[in-house]
Amino acid sequence: MMKGCNFNILKGTHVSIALLTLGFVTVMLWAWEKNPFLATLLLAQQNFRLPSSGHREEVNESMLTKETKRVGERNASPTTSITTFTSEVKDSDGEELSTSKNTDCNYAKGRWVADSRRPFYSGFGCKQWLSGMWACRLTQRTDFSFEGYRWQPKYCKMPEFERFSFLRRMQDKTIAFIGDSLGRQQFQSMMCMASGGEESPEVEDVAREYGLVKPRGAKRPDGWVYRFPNTNTTILYYWSASLSDLVPINGTDRASDVAMHLDRPPAFLRRFLHRFDVLVLNTGHHWNRGKLTANRWVMHVNGKPNDNKELEDVRNAKNFTVHNVVRWLDSQLPSHPRLKTFFRTISPRHFHDGDWNTGGTCNNTVPLTGGSEVLQDESIDRVVESAVRGTKVKILDITAISQLRDEAHMSGYSIRPTQGINDCLHWCLPGVPDTWNELLIAQI
Repeated sequence: MMKGCNFNILKGTHVSIALLTLGFVTVMLWAWEKNPFLATLLLAQQNFRLPSSGHREEVNESMLTKETKRVGERNASPTTSITTFTSEVKDSDGEELSTSKNTDCNYAKGRWVADSRRPFYSGFGCKQWLSGMWACRLTQRTDFSFEGYRWQPKYCKMPEFERFSFLRRMQDKTIAFIGDSLGRQQFQSMMCMASGGEESPEVEDVAREYGLVKPRGAKRPDGWVYRFPNTNTTILYYWSASLSDLVPINGTDRASDVAMHLDRPPAFLRRFLHRFDVLVLNTGHHWNRGKLTANRWVMHVNGKPNDNKELEDVRNAKNFTVHNVVRWLDSQLPSHPRLKTFFRTISPRHFHDGDWNTGGTCNNTVPLTGGSEVLQDESIDRVVESAVRGTKVKILDITAISQLRDEAHMSGYSIRPTQGINDCLHWCLPGVPDTWNELLIAQI
């Protein structure tokens, strides 16, 4: 009698456990189907990857060092060495995506999509690299929805950026940005992305190797150079707003006019080209009569003051210079077979009802009010597009995609705002320049 009772109790217990297990599995399957992010998260955990929105990579330096030792054993292409991103919006959008190495992809054709795992670094951090004047999180701004978007090319996959993988790929390599303050923003963005926005005391300041020391009385040096020692990856920025060679006409007079050699690349570029593995050039917004006059730049061609009437038009002078520097660079590439060169197109301005000094504003804070897609194949920046055509210099086309992001500028926000002055040229960081770097990395 007791044995039968125990058997019934045991049988009932097994049934209860089975019912509880079935119920738990049902709930999990329901949650899996209702919450794709859970599925993505679990897959990510299986691959030892963490969402980047936490602004902190849970991979220690010893792991990076071990991976660095194995980097010579792996010679994967950029599209295979980085785990691709499973987005909240289907990448394909009903269209077939390229599964090749994306060599024929037009990265400038596509759309902006919301991405809860952006940005790559915290807007409150990265103080080691990010200038306070561009850190919108430190200003009075309260809306930061502009941080939560990524660019999806139309017919090919964009590899997801992961900083340790990027540094391994860039082992023993130097990335150089040469251009104006928008180039400096892209450089600072790259430093924040590569460091995760974290304090990195191990990163070395090697500017002296390139002669970049702040001159006496100057506000800042002409550039910055930093090296990540674990992978010997160097990231550099040099200020050259016009990409022409600037030489004081009277070297002993600080107030001297400056010869602006339109047909000669900057001396810094000529001197250090052999040390670069990736080069990104840009110019644009300093090409106006006001800037030339303020900087005392005097156009020179063939080593003497310009006497070509056509080049007196600043737009023609810019076109002439861009074509010249691209032709020179293309002529140098056979001697530098490892060098990959890019000319970034112009970053758009979004001033309305005036300019920077006449009350112009860009007060919109709602993303993508002007649309989310770029459908044309050609670039808006026809000068750069025509200059690189037929050369081995690649176009880094960011103009049209950035044109859609008028809400992401500094606007009237700053640590010390000036009444009536709005910056509708430079971007908040983190922000749109991070995407420029994603496009760059995808093409390296």
